Amino acid sequence: MPKIADKYLVVDPWKVVEEGFDPGRNRVSESIFSLGNEYMGVRGYPEEGYGGDTLLGSYFNGLYEESQVAAHYKGIIKSLRFMVNAVDWLYTRITVDGETLDLAASRFSDYRREVDFRTGIYRRELTWHLRSGKSLKLACERLVSMRNSHLGGQRITLVPVDLDGEATIRTGLDFSVLHEDQGRRYWSVLRQEEEQGIAAILGQTENTGNRLFSGFRAVSLDETGRQPVVEDGLIGYDLKLKLEQGVSAVMDKLVINVAEKDQGLDDNAVWRQGMDLAEAIRGKGYDHAAEEQQAYWQQVWEASDIEIAGDPDNQQGIRFCIFQMYQTYHGDNPGFNIGAKGLTGEAYRGLAFWDTESYCLPFYIFNNPKAAKSLLEFRYKSLPHALQRAKELDCEGAFYPIATIDGTESCDLWQHSNLQLHVGTAVAYGLRHYVTITGDTSFLHDKGVEMLIQISRFYATRGQFGQKSGEYGYFGVMGPDEFQLMVNNNCYINWMAKKLFEYTLESIQGMQDTEPEKFALLAERIGLTDEEQADWKHKADHMKIPRDEVTDVYEEHDGFFDMPHLDIHSIPVTEFPLYSHWSYDRLYRYDMIKQPDVLMFMFLYSSQFTREEKRANYDYYEPRCIHESSLSPSIHSILAAEIGRPEEAYRFFEFATRLDLDNYNRNTREGLHTTSIAAAWMNIVYGFGGMRSDGDKLQFAPSIPEQWTHYSFPITFRGSRLTVEVNKDEAVFKLVSGEPMDIAVYGRSLTVDGSELRVPLDQVKVG
Repeated sequence: MPKIADKYLVVDPWKVVEEGFDPGRNRVSESIFSLGNEYMGVRGYPEEGYGGDTLLGSYFNGLYEESQVAAHYKGIIKSLRFMVNAVDWLYTRITVDGETLDLAASRFSDYRREVDFRTGIYRRELTWHLRSGKSLKLACERLVSMRNSHLGGQRITLVPVDLDGEATIRTGLDFSVLHEDQGRRYWSVLRQEEEQGIAAILGQTENTGNRLFSGFRAVSLDETGRQPVVEDGLIGYDLKLKLEQGVSAVMDKLVINVAEKDQGLDDNAVWRQGMDLAEAIRGKGYDHAAEEQQAYWQQVWEASDIEIAGDPDNQQGIRFCIFQMYQTYHGDNPGFNIGAKGLTGEAYRGLAFWDTESYCLPFYIFNNPKAAKSLLEFRYKSLPHALQRAKELDCEGAFYPIATIDGTESCDLWQHSNLQLHVGTAVAYGLRHYVTITGDTSFLHDKGVEMLIQISRFYATRGQFGQKSGEYGYFGVMGPDEFQLMVNNNCYINWMAKKLFEYTLESIQGMQDTEPEKFALLAERIGLTDEEQADWKHKADHMKIPRDEVTDVYEEHDGFFDMPHLDIHSIPVTEFPLYSHWSYDRLYRYDMIKQPDVLMFMFLYSSQFTREEKRANYDYYEPRCIHESSLSPSIHSILAAEIGRPEEAYRFFEFATRLDLDNYNRNTREGLHTTSIAAAWMNIVYGFGGMRSDGDKLQFAPSIPEQWTHYSFPITFRGSRLTVEVNKDEAVFKLVSGEPMDIAVYGRSLTVDGSELRVPLDQVKVG
C-alpha cells in the first residue's frame, strides 16, 4: 500500500519547525509538538485558549480512570481503565485593549513554532494585530523538566510594536478539562487555595480516587498588580503587565505537579508533599530550569545521537524519534510503562501493549539500561494482576494483559484480551534480551526467574496436545497478525512458548548453580517442583512448529496454507483502513495478514535461521501483508536488508522516521506512534547496521542506502560504549569507553579495543 507524505514542516537537523498556522493541521501539530518527561506530558495546544479544533491534552503516566463493561461470560473483563486527561497547568488568557487572544478569531501574522531537540524547549511566536489597529509580538515558551519529573515551566513574552498601555494575563491551573474520548470531566476539586505565594489545587478522579496536586508561582518584573482568581475547578491570578513600545514584558510560571494513586495517603499528606516540592524550587526561576534542560539533552545527544549524511529528511526524522523516546521514558520513575501514544493523546486510551518489550525495550537496552530495567520492573510490580487474570481464564501462573495501564486487562475486545497469548512470551524475551546485553543477573535472580516461572505455568496450562499429532500447542488463539482469529497452533505463539520454557529452565539452573539458597527460598515460596520443570521440558521438546519441509516456509497456523488467497494489490485504496471499510468477519477469511507474524519470530531469534530460510519466508509472507499496523514496515525493512533487497529495505524504511512528522497514516492528530518511533531506531541499527543481538555476541552486517553518504550510531553493551560508522566503502567500529568487546562482522569474530576496527563493506547479494 502506498503511503503519501503530508509535508508541511521545515526540514532542520535539530528542530521541528512549523511556519504559518493551518487550522486544518492544528491537531497534527499539537501531537508533533508534544512535550513530556515520562511522568507527565502536554500536547502542543495553544495555552491561551483556542476556539477552533484542538485537543487540550495534559496527561500523567499511570493516572487513570475506570469505566464498566457489560461482561456476559466468565473470563471477559468487567471494567477497563484509561489514562485520564488532567489539569491544564499551562492555562493562560491574554487580554490587551479589551481584546482576548484566540487564534480562531484574532488577526495575526508571522506565526512560527519550534521544538529544539538540543534544549527540549517549545517556542511559539506570532504578531497579534488588535482590532484597535495596534499590534504586538507574542512569544510563548514551555518546558517539561527532564531533571525534575514534577516540574513544568512557562514563559510569556509580549513586545508592543506600536502601543503603550497594559496587558492582563490570567494564568492558572484548570481542572475543568474534558476527557474527549469519553466526552466528560472526571475531576472533582478537593482543595484550592493560595499559600505563601503559591496558588495550588488538589483534584481527585471520580471513580478511581487518583489524586493530582498542582501548584505554581508566577513572577514578572513588569507586573503592576495581581488579583487572585478562584472559580469552579480553576485557581490562578489576573496579572497586570505594563506595556511599553519596543520593550519586552515577561511573565514566568513554574509549576509543580504530583500524581498520587496510593489510597492510603490522606489528602493533607498529598497537599503537603506538593507544597514542599513547590517550596524547594523557590528562588529557582525559569532560566535555571531551561539551563538544566539543555544540559540534560546535551548528555542525551552525546550518548544516543544517530547521524545520517545525505538525507536531511531522515536526519531530522531519526533525531525526532530519539527525542520522543527519551521524552516518553527514561527510567526515573520505576514501575511506569509506555502507552502506545505515550503521553501525546487519548487514542488507545494510554494503554501499553506487547510492543513495549518487543519494539521499545531494545532502544533502552542499548541507550539507557536504567530505563530498560524500569520497564521490566513494571511487569514484576504487576505480577499479582497477571496471576489473577490467569485464574479468570481457568489457567495457572501469570497471564499478562494485551492492553494495560496498571497491570489489569483493559482491552474490552475478548478476541484480543483472551486469545492473544503472546504478551507473556514478549515479557520473557525482553527479560532475556535485557540480561544478555547488560549482564544484570541480579535482576534476573531477584525478580526475573519468578516472573519466568509464573509465565511458564500459564503456557503449560493454556496449551494442549493434539489428539492425532501428539504434539503440544495452543488452540483457539490469535497471533500478532490479528487478521487470523481463533486459530490453532499459531507458529509465533508456539515458537515463542518453546523458547520461553527453554529459557526458564536455563535460568533456574543458573540460579541454582550460583545462588542455591536464594533459589531454594523462591522455590519453596511459590511451590516450584521438579515435576513441573520436567513437564515444561517435555512440552518444549514436543512443541508443534508448523513448517513446509520442501519450501522452508513456516505455516502461520494450522490450515493457513489452504486459506483462500487474496491479491492485496487488488484492494482499492479507498477501502483502507480495512477496519473502517470491511465487515469485521471479512478480515479473517483470507491468507492476508495485517503485520509480521512468522517474520517477527525470525527477527527476534535471527541467529537460529539461515538467510535462505528468511528469504523463503519473506518471499511468501511479504506479498500477503497489507501493513495495516505502523509497526509492520520496519521488520520487513530489516529483513529485506539482510537478504539482499536494498531497494525494498529503503522503500519500507522511507516513512519510518517521519511517520508522524509527515502524517503518513493520516492519524497523527490522535497522538504519536510511540512504538513505531522505537521501530525506526531498530530499522537503522538492526536494518542497515545489520546488528543482531540474540546470540552469544553482537553481530553486525552493515549496509548503506544508496541515498546516504555515511551514517553512524552508538550502542551500550555491558557497560562498554561502541560507535559504528558506515560509509560507502567500510564500517568503522570504535570503542568509546569500557572494556574491549568481542563482536562478529559478516560472520567473522573480531575484538574491538582501543583502536579503530575497519571492515570493508560486504553487501549481501540479491537472492
